[in-house]
Amino acid sequence: MFASRKFAAFLFDMDGTVINSIAAAERVWAEWAHRQGLDVAAFLPTIHGVRAIETIGRLALPGVDPAYEADLLLKAEAADLEGIIPIAGAAAFLASLPPERWAIVTSAPRELALLRMKAAGIPIPAVLVAAEDVTFGKPAPDCFRLGAKRLGVDARDCLVFEDAPAGIAAAEAAGAAVMVISATHQHALQSQHATIAGYEGTGITVDENGWIALEPQRSAA
Repeated sequence: MFASRKFAAFLFDMDGTVINSIAAAERVWAEWAHRQGLDVAAFLPTIHGVRAIETIGRLALPGVDPAYEADLLLKAEAADLEGIIPIAGAAAFLASLPPERWAIVTSAPRELALLRMKAAGIPIPAVLVAAEDVTFGKPAPDCFRLGAKRLGVDARDCLVFEDAPAGIAAAEAAGAAVMVISATHQHALQSQHATIAGYEGTGITVDENGWIALEPQRSAA
């Protein structure tokens, strides 16, 4: 994985990348989709990795205000945190990183992101880019560029950890390297990028300038 390559910072998507909140999210969205008369099974795969306001806006449902509905969904998701868990090894991996060298870049609103990270036991980063911080969400590159900027680095020098096609496209558009996390994938995601199931067995080294390299963790003798 990125042999001999070092990165100025790591940028992590949240849902499906450092936490697994699929069950909670799909409970809320399934109820909403049912009320709208949508085909729930066909609709649910479209919600992941994209801001709620854009998911709803794409539907162009008559008489439906995407901003209003997204706010209702935020309240419902904030009230349903049952079953939210960390991706394997994520908490320890994040805790091992220099705090000024990583950020969470999520399509979730800030309030929901903080609640879900707390529920999963994930460290709260010094830099969090959430849905309301950008005008255009994933697959636009704005969020990853903003995350890198807030860390004081260039997105092209970052490694992005993602699980969803929209997020991968956003990272590519930002010029970042990509690591795909497959822990929540029911089917293999066709991708040219390196892929790991979780963070167990993955460690880091940090050079004298603070740049980070991925390294396999070595078992204690």
